[in-house]
Amino acid sequence: MALINKDQKYKWEFCNIGGTSRVKISSGKDIANLYQLDTKMWTVLSCPVKGLEIDEKSLNYMDCDADGKIRVNDVICVSKWITGALKDPDLLLQGKDSADLNDFNQENEAGSKLYKSAKQILENLGKEGSEISMKDTADIAAIFANTRFNGDGVITVKSTDDQDEANVIAAAVAATGGTKDRSGEQGVNADQIEQFYGMLAAYSAWCKGAVEPPYADKTDAALAAYKALDGKVRDFFMRSKLAAFSPDSTAALDVQTARIEAISSENLQGKAAEIATYPLARINGKGEIDLTAPINPAWADQFNALMGIAFDPDKKSLSEEDWNSIGSKLAAYSGWLDSKAGAEVESLTVATVDAMLAQDKKAALLEIVAKDAALKEEAESIEMVDKFLHILRDFYRLLKNFITFQDFYTKDKKVKAIFQSGTLIIDQRACNFCMKVSDIGKHNASAATSGMFLVYCDCTTKTSPAKLQIVAAVTVGEIGNLIVGKNAIYYDNAGVEWDAVITKVVDNPISIAQAFWSPYRRMSTAIENLINKSAAEKDAKMMANATAKINAAPAAVPAAPAPGTPADAAAKPAATPPFDIAKFAGIFAAIGMAVGMIGSALAALAKGIFALTWWQLLLAFVGIMLIISGPAMVMAWMKLRRRNIAPLLNANGWAINAESKISIPFGETLTDVAKYPKMRLKDPYAKKGTPGWVKVLVTLLVIAAAAGAVWYFDLYQMLIK
Repeated sequence: MALINKDQKYKWEFCNIGGTSRVKISSGKDIANLYQLDTKMWTVLSCPVKGLEIDEKSLNYMDCDADGKIRVNDVICVSKWITGALKDPDLLLQGKDSADLNDFNQENEAGSKLYKSAKQILENLGKEGSEISMKDTADIAAIFANTRFNGDGVITVKSTDDQDEANVIAAAVAATGGTKDRSGEQGVNADQIEQFYGMLAAYSAWCKGAVEPPYADKTDAALAAYKALDGKVRDFFMRSKLAAFSPDSTAALDVQTARIEAISSENLQGKAAEIATYPLARINGKGEIDLTAPINPAWADQFNALMGIAFDPDKKSLSEEDWNSIGSKLAAYSGWLDSKAGAEVESLTVATVDAMLAQDKKAALLEIVAKDAALKEEAESIEMVDKFLHILRDFYRLLKNFITFQDFYTKDKKVKAIFQSGTLIIDQRACNFCMKVSDIGKHNASAATSGMFLVYCDCTTKTSPAKLQIVAAVTVGEIGNLIVGKNAIYYDNAGVEWDAVITKVVDNPISIAQAFWSPYRRMSTAIENLINKSAAEKDAKMMANATAKINAAPAAVPAAPAPGTPADAAAKPAATPPFDIAKFAGIFAAIGMAVGMIGSALAALAKGIFALTWWQLLLAFVGIMLIISGPAMVMAWMKLRRRNIAPLLNANGWAINAESKISIPFGETLTDVAKYPKMRLKDPYAKKGTPGWVKVLVTLLVIAAAAGAVWYFDLYQMLIK
């Protein structure tokens, strides 16, 4: 839906929110005229329906085009609808979940429909008074529970007073499965009524075309046995024909003794499937089954039962012609059974089916369905009351987080923006600016541009199998202990406790004071890493040398002298090289020169320091500190001024249209640090020794003595000369 820009005729009021000028939405009249507000003045252009701290059902109602996002056009469409349906649009500012029937503007088409529907709901629920709430509309089934017609085109047994019609509806539900009515009960629609009467007619016609069973009441049992045995019997006759054709193959065509021996040691009760694969009867080359001889045990019961039904007990053998004759007798009956139609209504009995066809209530039932469907618009208006109440409660809150960011920048800590999902407790801090992360990849790509110190956490709780991912902004305190893997506790806005663990840290300045010490912290970390690296290298080198010496020890043992070698020559050790005094003299000279240069440098440094007055010395110290920390502080100041939540919201699917910066004072309100009362507590495990005040006094005395010695012996003048 294209946005139509119109001339702004409405006079808007503006205010400063978050250090930025924004339009002020403070009345129902403002909401009614949102269509006149220049799109460029909206803080947000779109936001997702899912993942926000507002009823998702309300957001779905506001998503007019059902695309999963709330856009400017959706907000304008809702504002026109809701303000037109209310007599007093200022009611939207109250955020109530109920309305009085007198609040509806009956001069407006939507308001009139909502009034009638709300009144009907109260009557259906048997409630007195004129107040309707979201509790009344929460259960649509309860609203329609005692109504005969509800506009969904589905009728139940309660839709008619005619018992015969009710019986047909009940039977149709059982046969077709039915459709759930708005009342919550199963009913039938027009298509299912047509389908049911088709079943009745088909079953009745099938019953009238019945074929006389050839074996009376035993025909069904005979047919079942014949179908089960047909393949096995024909297999026997084919084997017999092959045996007659090739007598030498009779043993191969008969049951194999080896196969029986293979299972003879097992429990044969569980080998029925294997035994069933053996021939029906013994193969002897004759083209008939000897009825006096044993039959394969797996088939014996069915075979004997069929023979008892189809033949005289005195019959001694069964030929292939005999078997085919049984099939011929059952063929017509079997074909009739296979053509059964309307089996879904068979449980009604033929008499009931014929009676229902004779009564022919189809036209009457279809008429009832038509009456029900005629109320579709009214019934849908009843559902619209639920939409109205959701929007009445939540629309103004959305506007405070869409047109302006009033809820985010408010001083009331009890009020949170709809994108603030909870509080992270970590390192004696409560981080109040936490957001659910919908796409960790997008956040990783844009998090640093926010200028904020961020920690990403994976959260789990025993009350939910799903894992929650959040990002929390740390705006106060030190950051030394905030590392990947650190555990914390996260409380969502519903008060549910989650176990949280840091999975990623985005390092940005928290404060200028923290930035002042950051170079020293980095130098300390670098020195510590260098020392650890050097110690590790020396340890590895020492271990390598020790291992090499241990491995070389056997080779150092003197070998036995060769035959003919004099004994004194064999025992004589290798000659030691003579001491080179010139070499060591050069080394000592180099060391002396280095020490001299270092001493000269230190003397020059000391001379320069002592040449300064006390206040010059203090300024020099401050200057050195500023040279080291100054750049970090300037960069921190610049980043702190640029802190912006827009990149984080954009990564979650928002389209932010205005600056959403976090100033230093405002940032301090987003993180609460533990504060302890001023106390003098004694540590029971403190090391016992000289009191602290004595140590301070001794230190001052030593400094005073050193200063006195310098003055008394005139060392200061000696150093500067």
